[in-house]
Amino acid sequence: MLLPFNTQIWFYRQPIDFRKQIDGIVYLVADTLHKDPTSGQLFVFRNKSADKLKMSYWDDQGFWLLYKRFEKSRFKFPCIIDDTMELSTQQLQWLLTGIDFTQQQQPEPLIVTNFF
Repeated sequence: MLLPFNTQIWFYRQPIDFRKQIDGIVYLVADTLHKDPTSGQLFVFRNKSADKLKMSYWDDQGFWLLYKRFEKSRFKFPCIIDDTMELSTQQLQWLLTGIDFTQQQQPEPLIVTNFF
């Protein structure tokens, strides 16, 4: 599975019940987040103990459900509030490796004017 470069990534900060499978996650995206689960956006969810992530993605033919579990460490999450936050691809990579993405600085965009 490859995500388009411009895919929006949404992280739901509130822990969810990880017994939910794809249908429960899709319903959560539509009903609670008020987003279109078939929009091609990536939706990221956490569990209460901060050692698991689930991600949902629609690829025009069906849903992907991705799951990551840390065996010994924990993910670093921002405060728990009933809200979503948009993540950059870089922030998602930091999150997936266990780095506290809220404490990292995004690199400044490079503006190139000369190409030779």
